[in-house]
Amino acid sequence: MKIIKTPHIPVYSWADNVEPGAMAQAMDLAKLPFLISHVALMPDCHEGYGMPIGGVIAAKGYIIPNAVGVDIGCGMCAVRTGLKDIGRDELKLIMSRIRGRIPLGFNHHKEKKDIFLMPDPSKLSSGMVCDEQFEAARSQIGTLGGGNHFIEVQKGSDGHIWIMIHSGSRNLGKRVADHYNRIAKEKCSDGIAKQSVPKDLAYLRTGSKEAVSYLAEMNYCVSFAFANRKEMMKEICASFRDTLGDVEFGEMINIAHNYAAAETHFGKKVFVHRKGATSARKGETGIIPGSQGSKSYIVKGLGKAESFTSCSHGAGRKMGRNEAKRSLDLRSEIQKLDELGIIHAIRNKSDLEEAAGAYKDIGEVMKAQKDLVKITVELSPLAVIKG
Repeated sequence: MKIIKTPHIPVYSWADNVEPGAMAQAMDLAKLPFLISHVALMPDCHEGYGMPIGGVIAAKGYIIPNAVGVDIGCGMCAVRTGLKDIGRDELKLIMSRIRGRIPLGFNHHKEKKDIFLMPDPSKLSSGMVCDEQFEAARSQIGTLGGGNHFIEVQKGSDGHIWIMIHSGSRNLGKRVADHYNRIAKEKCSDGIAKQSVPKDLAYLRTGSKEAVSYLAEMNYCVSFAFANRKEMMKEICASFRDTLGDVEFGEMINIAHNYAAAETHFGKKVFVHRKGATSARKGETGIIPGSQGSKSYIVKGLGKAESFTSCSHGAGRKMGRNEAKRSLDLRSEIQKLDELGIIHAIRNKSDLEEAAGAYKDIGEVMKAQKDLVKITVELSPLAVIKG
């Protein structure tokens, strides 16, 4: 961990060679007068919108919608199966069945899912975004989404076959994020802000009706994202059983990496904002995925105070989507995955935005945060479906 001094609070960085855009955003965060102690950058840090992805802050008295992001509640889940091995043909059939059960990308279910799969809407008030979007969200629950979201089957260092999902709150979270960021900008310009607000970091005073509503809707989106992953995992397990018969599945591990939560750090009650960062309290089980074709990890948190008990949420991008499509070689990226024997999702030039070459080395990322987490299971990819 490196300490970077600023005219305001320092930046604590577990990342090497932070890109200029991400560092500029960290410096902007440091200017906010209501942050405590420091800004923390995880080793997968890269430039985001307003706040770096892989950034963690602790705010006293205020909440920042853009420090949570648009895919509220996005996160990981993983299940250990009772299988010790799986044939390639069986695996291909399972992945085909998963594609038939789970809509990918912008696709939704053609019919609304059972209302009881949705988080309890009783705390939502009329006029809230989640209330207005409730029926539409019933068609989105149990869908993967696009971008870097994925379903992966893996072989664990514990000898077991694992299933992993990365997905979020779909269109619901984006609508909530955009709505409250607009309100935050209006409130800051109306006088909540006592000084100029750094770019894309408009905030709401906790206790205000707007902040109370945002937190209620944010928490609903976190619950929806969890329910979304749970429903997908149910369908994936069904695909395994349809192919292999009776298969045992362990308890699902679930952890989010885009949210804000009331916590106590350095003796102060604050809202910790984790944007592309995972909670890593002492003894807490977490998931840190690699890029397509690289290893992922089940970890235990070490409770490091200086990271606000957090760790990375993945490998982190080293190049933007357009840059990856321009600069990476399609044949070579496919060859890497083929040589590893992975059933993968790289088919054409547009898929290169999610190729392994677009991401940091997950091994180096894990080394950089060995004071934040302890690896318990190392997972090697066997097959992947991308959104």
